[in-house]
Amino acid sequence: MAAAGLVVLTACGDESGAGGSSGLSGKTYLATALTENGAPKKLAPSTQISLTFKDDGSLGANAGCNSIGGTASTDGGTLKVADLNMTNMACDTPRQQQEDWLLSVLNSEPTWKTEADQLTITGQDKVIVLQDRETAQPDVALDSTKWVLESVIAGETASTPGNGGAYLTINGGRVTGSTSCNELQGVVARTGDKLTFGEIGTTRRACSGAAGALEKTMLATLNGEVTYTLDGGKLQLRTPARTGLDFKAGG
Repeated sequence: MAAAGLVVLTACGDESGAGGSSGLSGKTYLATALTENGAPKKLAPSTQISLTFKDDGSLGANAGCNSIGGTASTDGGTLKVADLNMTNMACDTPRQQQEDWLLSVLNSEPTWKTEADQLTITGQDKVIVLQDRETAQPDVALDSTKWVLESVIAGETASTPGNGGAYLTINGGRVTGSTSCNELQGVVARTGDKLTFGEIGTTRRACSGAAGALEKTMLATLNGEVTYTLDGGKLQLRTPARTGLDFKAGG
């Protein structure tokens, strides 16, 4: 979410976006506390709520399942979102309820204010306290990290691999990992925000069903040039055809 003008935040300042200058542009915030009707509310297990305020005036959000996008205005200390859209990945009940909860806050025209690296968004009966992601969760290095597959992306659709175990590790010009059925290895080059994968070799175990489908999708993505994005403990790979893979930093 970007405002018309950019005001630099200071460690001792407090801003509420008066006049449309928010200081939020280009930042991602992660939720540290939720409140509903004055009582603390727990995050769904193994989830995080994030809000990304992009330089082009758009808003990105996630409550632990689908990716949410839209446009936003922050004039006068009020957050107004429009044109919300989202992927259509099926969510379990706790994540779906949390996603609905976040959407209800975003659609309520909440007020907002910042102090140091903290952002507070206040709706009619709900409050979200968030911290700048660069403080709360610095970027993980691309190299030498085990990137565990979290989602398979096809256009606006995101699906969760059912059997788990798929991962990648990149070290310089080498990539190793698993499709969850077979081990893989190959070469990779990087230029700017692009990774170019050479031929990927795998072990010879026969894969069928969901495991076979996942292996086919992974190998199709790791074929030629993809765009990569690092965001905290997340790695996204995207092909020109708008397909891709989302990973999280693992052990």
